[in-house]
Amino acid sequence: FRGVTHYKLVDLKGSRVLKAESVGSASGLFNEQRIDLHKTPYMNWSWHIESGLGNTHNEQEKSGDDYAARVYVIVSGGAAFWQTKALNYVWSSTSPTGKIWPNAYAGANGEMTMIALRSSADQKGKWYSEKRNVLADLKHQFGEDIRYIDAIAIMSDSDDSHGHVSAYYGDIYFTKN
Repeated sequence: FRGVTHYKLVDLKGSRVLKAESVGSASGLFNEQRIDLHKTPYMNWSWHIESGLGNTHNEQEKSGDDYAARVYVIVSGGAAFWQTKALNYVWSSTSPTGKIWPNAYAGANGEMTMIALRSSADQKGKWYSEKRNVLADLKHQFGEDIRYIDAIAIMSDSDDSHGHVSAYYGDIYFTKN
């Protein structure tokens, strides 16, 4: 991507969390780990943002494809990289909670889906805990039973809108229910 989002572990109110700060930049952290969704379909995490982008950009176009916080679930296409699938759970600035759309950079193939879990209506500085049935979300978005995911990533970015965002991420983990 463009520029470097700064990530660092910090102590915040007695908890060790990951702080992300992006100033006109976009880079993420990627953890390659195979997860069996038939055993542990639920992804859990917590997050909050300190500063967002406002509502002057269109997140569904390349020029506005920026988010204060996002968590990716990735299903590798292997050698056929064009068959890679991804769900992006995002903290949206301009789309309402619950809205789903294709990533602006992925084109019309529908293999990378954005899901607004949080929006500008949610409070800045407040921690939110999330629990998503990734197995069900993948089935709903791609129409197939995908048993394994191959990686998790996080990203805070502001390169397209040339803004500034700051977010915090708690532990990301999978459970059976």
